[in-house]
Amino acid sequence: MRRIIAVLTLFLGLIAVAWAADRRVDLELVLLADASRSIDDVEIRLQRQGYAAAITHPQVLKAITGGYRQRIAVTYVEWGDETSQEVVVPWQIVDGPASAAKFAAKLMARPRLAHGPNAIGNAIVAAHALIEANDIAGDRRVIDFSGDSAWSWGGVPIEQARAMAIADDIVINGLAILCRDCSGRPVSYDLEAAYAELIIGGPGAFVVTADGDDRFAEAVRRKLVLEIAGGQ
Repeated sequence: MRRIIAVLTLFLGLIAVAWAADRRVDLELVLLADASRSIDDVEIRLQRQGYAAAITHPQVLKAITGGYRQRIAVTYVEWGDETSQEVVVPWQIVDGPASAAKFAAKLMARPRLAHGPNAIGNAIVAAHALIEANDIAGDRRVIDFSGDSAWSWGGVPIEQARAMAIADDIVINGLAILCRDCSGRPVSYDLEAAYAELIIGGPGAFVVTADGDDRFAEAVRRKLVLEIAGGQ
């Protein structure tokens, strides 16, 4: 009996080690997309199409498979007001074309989930919590924040949310949306500068600009490549 217990214990230990190794990735990435009231349904679809096209693009897949572990974990979240941070696609490990296509299909299949005025601090806090609560171990952890404004109307202050994320070794990058061909208004101030000053943070944090419908997917792709390859 002791021998059986010892063998069983060893077997379970090997399973635990294999499972733990299976949950290690190069990067944990929260795609935190604007779904506030300045973003209409056309723009929601534009954003989702941009991310779906990017995650399946050969350049992005090359960045993923070029990493040490050759895979990342990614989730897509739409944010709006203080109580509206909605997970559109739960955490999924992407390690090649098949898993990337699966992520893209899920992203395009869901209806719009978030609404309301900007609560940027709450959005960052929600993304932070998703990283801390998952069972994945990433060598790097990134919140990829996108939006067409740097103003926040209540909720957790941006400065506080950003400081808490950075303190937990989470990098916040930004995608500034300056889309003039759709209904979301371009702001009158320098949105990239505001993102750099108020929102992004952590080692190597950066802002990428999407300045039109036809260039949105390209901007997203460039940003993902930079984020995924950042630690290589």
